[in-house]
Amino acid sequence: MSKVLWTKCDQCGSILYIKHLKEHYHVCLNCNHHLQLTSQDRIDYLIDEDSWQPLDNHLQPCDPLTFKDQKPYTDRIVEAQERTGLKDAVQTGIGNIEGIPIALGVMDFNFMGGSMGSVVGEKITRLIEHATQLGLPVVLVCTSGGARMQEGILSLMQMAKISAALHVHQHEANLSYFAVLTSPTTGGVTASFAMLGDLILAEPKALIGFAGRRVIEQTLQEKLPDNFQTSEYLLKHGLLDLIVPRPLLKQALAELLLLYKEAPLKRRGQISYGVKKGLYPEFDKKLRQEWRQKPNEANLKKAFDSLKDEGFSLSEENFKELMNSKEGNSDSLFEKALQLVSKSGIEWSLPSK
Repeated sequence: MSKVLWTKCDQCGSILYIKHLKEHYHVCLNCNHHLQLTSQDRIDYLIDEDSWQPLDNHLQPCDPLTFKDQKPYTDRIVEAQERTGLKDAVQTGIGNIEGIPIALGVMDFNFMGGSMGSVVGEKITRLIEHATQLGLPVVLVCTSGGARMQEGILSLMQMAKISAALHVHQHEANLSYFAVLTSPTTGGVTASFAMLGDLILAEPKALIGFAGRRVIEQTLQEKLPDNFQTSEYLLKHGLLDLIVPRPLLKQALAELLLLYKEAPLKRRGQISYGVKKGLYPEFDKKLRQEWRQKPNEANLKKAFDSLKDEGFSLSEENFKELMNSKEGNSDSLFEKALQLVSKSGIEWSLPSK
């Protein structure tokens, strides 16, 4: 099959050379209409080169309700996977924007209309929880027709699950979350995490709403404005913070992330629930890796000195024994110290960058 070289603008009908279109971030050269992007294109545009680390790529949907309409749900999943090369309608991972590390989730409308099923909800929730543990800001790029009807109530509960994870991230850990709304963002996604951002950004003329225009007109029995449910209409009525053209989105996010990162009088959050006391797995792993490479004695000494107020102290002799002990040996002082810390009431985690 020959490679497609041309495409047509949905807005003005102009015939566009795909090579030139990619160079302009898939924005029409004639009318500035923002054409639809795949999730991989968005990642390539936003994330610094060679910094993307995908998460939970192994998760894929099942068919808990054995749902069938014109064709079985399992067949629809297979078709969407073969067409897009994705397991489900979202890609998540860790990467850098202008050198600033973030946790990024990007939805893909080409996979069953970007609908939110159990896997989409689980991947986004895991991403947020991972970002909370590592002290990273979260950016979610939303494009979706809403909850996936083929999974029934299981898809609807993802709204609450993601919102709960965001509550801990934003209001307990005091970490930032930016939502980027693209066309279309509707249904259960709009009704949950898309509208929970500390800052909510959108692309120009994006379709953003909950119910469809026709349903609202029939319910209200009145004609709605022509620009109803566009990003410009929502900005005017206070539901958005910024409208950013796609070519400027990476730079805008970098400046906002830097502003939040360097903000004066910023208070570090504390997770009061939802995370058990003791060592986080990431911190435990990092500590073991550093121990194998011989730990920095001066830094470790400072760490123990700072813990004296918590009632956790170590004599000079025991400290020297600890420095000489080996990781992996159950009888070593290092392993005993880890067990003691894990059972203590002190919360240990990686320091926020």
